[in-house]
Amino acid sequence: MKVTIAHSPDSDDAFMHFAIGEGKIDTGEYQFEHLLKDIESLNLAAREGIYEVTAISIHAYAHLADRYALLNHGASMGEGYGPVVVASRPLTRDDLEGRTIAIPGEWTSAALCLKLWLPEAKTIPVAFDEIIPTIQRGDVDAGVIIHESQLTYGDEGMHAIVDLGVWWAEGNEGLPLPLGGNAIRRDLGEHHIGNISRILRESIVYALEHRDEALEYAECFNRGLTREQTDRFVGMYVNRRTLDYREDGREAVRRFLRLGVAQGLVPEVAAPEFID
Repeated sequence: MKVTIAHSPDSDDAFMHFAIGEGKIDTGEYQFEHLLKDIESLNLAAREGIYEVTAISIHAYAHLADRYALLNHGASMGEGYGPVVVASRPLTRDDLEGRTIAIPGEWTSAALCLKLWLPEAKTIPVAFDEIIPTIQRGDVDAGVIIHESQLTYGDEGMHAIVDLGVWWAEGNEGLPLPLGGNAIRRDLGEHHIGNISRILRESIVYALEHRDEALEYAECFNRGLTREQTDRFVGMYVNRRTLDYREDGREAVRRFLRLGVAQGLVPEVAAPEFID
């Protein structure tokens, strides 16, 4: 059975799926094909149920829960860190009133978290890797950066206004900030969902247990990071939490979505499922 795994072209996602892509584990009856797209494109494709397994933003899950279930593994959680709001000069939250802020997509968790932090934010979607150049050109006043730019924005002359992961943790009893998850299409049925889930989890376990080997593979997707930075970035988003949200991680997802519902930013969704 052919199964498409759609995920972002990032070193952390590459690290997670290394064992499948390189034939390090037995995938049984399944032939996995990897498809790489930016997260907002994956969110939008999931509306049509195009891919059997896909990375999605937790924000997007609120719109997709009827078609996809979250796997209990493969999540990206900010443990006291997350997307960063940056500008080309030092600014405060009050300075952003009425100013335009670039976001990496309307359905990204970065966008939802920004709105929770600054409900009146005036936003414009920009491709995630074009946000800093867009700020540098003066087309927007600030932007929310994700992925590797979280480590390198200072080198590009940007100033941090707020780390949304820090802000979230401070206001939510230290809960991690839920950013992305692996989702599986419900219509695959219990047999395939269970088997595919097991294989995907085994791939994460293999990468964590063969870290140097998986990092070498992940470096091919690191968009200009050094080996040390790649190691740090992967460690931020692929760790023991990635094997299991744990109860505080599941509560973080529920709270994130509840707060979005309370502000009218996302539709109400039943209790999220976490397929093991």
